[in-house]
Amino acid sequence: MKVVAFERQQQGTGASRRLRNAGKTTGIVYGGEAAPQLIELDHNALWHALKKEAFHSSILDLEVADQSQQVLLRDVQYHPFKQLVLHVDFQRVDAKKKLHTKVPLHFLNAEVSPAVKLSSAVVSHVATEIEVECLPAALPEFLEVDLSKIEAGQSLHAKDIALPKGVALVAHVDAENPVVASATIPAGAVSDEAAAGEGETPAA
Repeated sequence: MKVVAFERQQQGTGASRRLRNAGKTTGIVYGGEAAPQLIELDHNALWHALKKEAFHSSILDLEVADQSQQVLLRDVQYHPFKQLVLHVDFQRVDAKKKLHTKVPLHFLNAEVSPAVKLSSAVVSHVATEIEVECLPAALPEFLEVDLSKIEAGQSLHAKDIALPKGVALVAHVDAENPVVASATIPAGAVSDEAAAGEGETPAA
């Protein structure tokens, strides 16, 4: 995904306010061997880009002064009550160095799981993203979590997620193995299996 930015010469609160009034958002690019670079971006284009999941989790091609560099979005500062992006941080990535970043989780097949079909359970998404490490070229836009086999009362953990080649959970996530989804029967609900059992007539 391509992002166009411009070199920013002015710093300070007053300069940032003038840029916002002109429809611009301030930003910075850091990391790697190059010095941090102050940038400005078109606010409307940035606002719409931020609505795309891939903008938050993919390697971006950032073009500044006709030079392109690969970056990750690392931080976004929003106005507390206006639809306004105040500032963005991008980090340069090195093709030869592993990076740590969070990747969105896409949950699939809950509707065909035993938890839902047999027990009328509710499948909750406990986590919406997970932190991984990999080389930039191996970074997935998202990870799929297959819920087709989950049963009522069960949980799926981080280590249950199928990871692409070259992608691993970061050390602390691998050690903690947190829950990413769980299936529970709502209070007062009766599963189909239980209802069938209650309807049977005891043998004489």
